[in-house]
Amino acid sequence: MTQDVLALTPKMPDVRTVLAGLYAGGPEVRVARSADESKLQLQGEAGQTLVSFEAPLFVQVQGEVERLLGPGVGVDAPVWWTEIHSNTAYETAGHLAGSIGARLIAVLGGAVWPPAVTGETDVVETPPGETAPHTPAGVDMITDRAVVVIQDRPVVAATASLTEIMRTAAEAERELQIVTPPATRLTLPTRTLLGRLPSRWVVRDSERGYHDGLTGAVLHWTDGHFAPPAENPQTTDAFKRQPSSAGQRQLILAIRTIHPAGEPLVLGGALETAWRALTGSPPAGWSTAEPVNVPWSRRQLTDLARTRAQNSDPTWLIAIGDPDRPALATVNVTHTPAGIEEHITMALGYYEDQEHPTSDVLSDLAETFASRHNLATMLTQSRTARADLTTPAHFEPIPIPLTLTLGPIAVRDLGANRLRAAQTGLPFTQLGSLAHPAIHYIFGDGTDPAALEQLRQIYTRFKTK
Repeated sequence: MTQDVLALTPKMPDVRTVLAGLYAGGPEVRVARSADESKLQLQGEAGQTLVSFEAPLFVQVQGEVERLLGPGVGVDAPVWWTEIHSNTAYETAGHLAGSIGARLIAVLGGAVWPPAVTGETDVVETPPGETAPHTPAGVDMITDRAVVVIQDRPVVAATASLTEIMRTAAEAERELQIVTPPATRLTLPTRTLLGRLPSRWVVRDSERGYHDGLTGAVLHWTDGHFAPPAENPQTTDAFKRQPSSAGQRQLILAIRTIHPAGEPLVLGGALETAWRALTGSPPAGWSTAEPVNVPWSRRQLTDLARTRAQNSDPTWLIAIGDPDRPALATVNVTHTPAGIEEHITMALGYYEDQEHPTSDVLSDLAETFASRHNLATMLTQSRTARADLTTPAHFEPIPIPLTLTLGPIAVRDLGANRLRAAQTGLPFTQLGSLAHPAIHYIFGDGTDPAALEQLRQIYTRFKTK
């Protein structure tokens, strides 16, 4: 499998230190740049890429190292995060990546992950003429049907390299398939991105074979990709509900705002308002990939979105909270005929001894959005799931609706009188001003599955966007 090695150093790896690391391949290998010039590569005598070296990333947000690599790494932000990917089509490439990482921390201090490669600073010889099919950095196999990535990290994060692989798969019109051990989990950003393109999370269980990490469907390798059998599909026993998250819950907010184009605008206001209301503080950091590395700044993310909009590109970003208060969000900013839209998915984790927000708190938040943040819609849901906001490879209950708010924009489009007269069977209140009202529905406390049918009926009746 792909051997990813991370060097976590207190100082930025400079040119001399990087060269000292790359000399782990001995005099026979050569240094080159990737086709897009974003990575350094070590190539063998036959021109084959053995190792790809990512540009160091300065992580300034506390808790990101432990969130993505687990406890016990021994370092935290601020830290330079350098990823080294080996091409494991070659037998020695994994050892070469480990030696490069160990050399970096031998010079700069810090830690290397996985810890097992610490101290492996020997020169790694590569057999001359060793060749294998070319694949992009981080990709283990490309077939006519799929781009296959095999990872052995505790958490699969939406790193810059993984998001680039996702783009590669989409452009090649192939399904992205990420293969992991059973204990691996997905971050919320990774789970969100996988839901936006043809993809499959493949869990490799040494005892039970392969299954889908999100559905439990038994999978087989056939015709160049992992897929359920055409006949007699089954669900693996390993997908059954686990007791590890008992007593833990997640609150999930799906917020859509539409800002009039042409007006002075600083993005992130709705997200920051929700964060302060539900955690007592603003987000800790933001980024366009994981690890989240930059301190929270609405102005900076607005500047990025404005720059990307000049090329007609959307902006997708991640926000993270303080380590002691699990909260994470993804934001997609797009320009549409209606204006500048922010699509926010925010998740908060609650352990058994932590109080879940009441319906009054959510109603107050909806009121604020309706009056100050150009709210179109907001749906809040709750479910029993891991408080650390990662997705495990076993069953978790689906979210149950708590509230639905049709903001002034949706009320205007659907008609205020029509909404007030509609017989939905749900209690609702009118929020905001009389001239620009919002309608706020309350489903319950998030424990009654009947709320799912009530929500479906509302969507069917009004066809909210």
